[in-house]
Amino acid sequence: SSSGGSCASAAMARHESEEERLRNDGAARDRMAEHMRAVEEAEARGETGDRGAWKWAIRKRIWDHMEAENIAADPRPVHHRIPNFVGAELTARQVEKLPEFQRAKWVKVNPDRPQAPVRLATLKAGKMLLVPQPRLRTGFFSVLDPAKIDASKYNFAVTQAGVVQFGEPIELDAKIKVDLIVIGSVAVDQATGCRLGKGEGFAELEYGMLRVMEAIDDETPVVTCIHDCQLVDDIPTERMLCHDVPVDIICTPTRTIRVERSLPKPTGIYWDKLSPQKLGSIRILQKLKAKLEAELGEKLPSGPDEILPPTAARKGKGKDGKGKGKAKGKGHERSRPLPRRRLAAHLPERARDGG
Repeated sequence: SSSGGSCASAAMARHESEEERLRNDGAARDRMAEHMRAVEEAEARGETGDRGAWKWAIRKRIWDHMEAENIAADPRPVHHRIPNFVGAELTARQVEKLPEFQRAKWVKVNPDRPQAPVRLATLKAGKMLLVPQPRLRTGFFSVLDPAKIDASKYNFAVTQAGVVQFGEPIELDAKIKVDLIVIGSVAVDQATGCRLGKGEGFAELEYGMLRVMEAIDDETPVVTCIHDCQLVDDIPTERMLCHDVPVDIICTPTRTIRVERSLPKPTGIYWDKLSPQKLGSIRILQKLKAKLEAELGEKLPSGPDEILPPTAARKGKGKDGKGKGKAKGKGHERSRPLPRRRLAAHLPERARDGG
């Protein structure tokens, strides 16, 4: 019968899709292993700067577990992504209950798939939504004003294409105040708030730029939304760096965890940690650096070279993102963005006072 034929073809398509997913997963693991080898070799030569092999071991453990246990959700495989997961929409329910969210007028949310429900909840609550442009490739942040978007379009508006259509780009000189930051993570230590992203450093750079803009300060709450399996207890606080952003609140599908504040937050962009490879790929950072150098009348420092991690394959187009770099790192010491007296005009009050 024709219905029997259509069922068989649907089953075959599903089987092919599963085959393709497993093949992609295998390829992702191969890229992951290759990158980890490169980082380990560079670390052994003392050349990694601040890209430690220990971070990649934790990321790999989480990504592998989420795939093996089918906790992962599309887009899969989740390697080299802020991983989407089954039940991600439940984390948005946890965020909605937070007094910090209820009070907030402006909320910044990362552009990754698992945080789409949080972006939707923000618009539905009538709040201004600030979304970074993915990988900061083409610009900086986009603002979505729920009053200017038909409510029937909210679901689309929080997708990547929707942000392009409905978002209004802002520049570094925009005068805004962000009340709550939501970031994605690969792994988070619930005891300390230490987090690991996917290894590209965008959450840190976005946070640093918002500090330079004085859109946020030391007290602005940072929330991350993850699956319970992404909670870890082996991120060493002493190996976290000056630009790493600790979280204050962790929302999982089952609970909300408030972290006792113990780690300092970044106060700006740490130019001496920023690799030429990363700077060269982000136009807004190049503009900011040129602006500051013009104001200061001197060159800002540059960070060590970096072995850029592979990016996740998207829509069948694999991007290895293999960076070449002979990093000349000087260890893992924490540093300041710039001497306080010279950058006072570009840092919030607390940072100027040494907080």
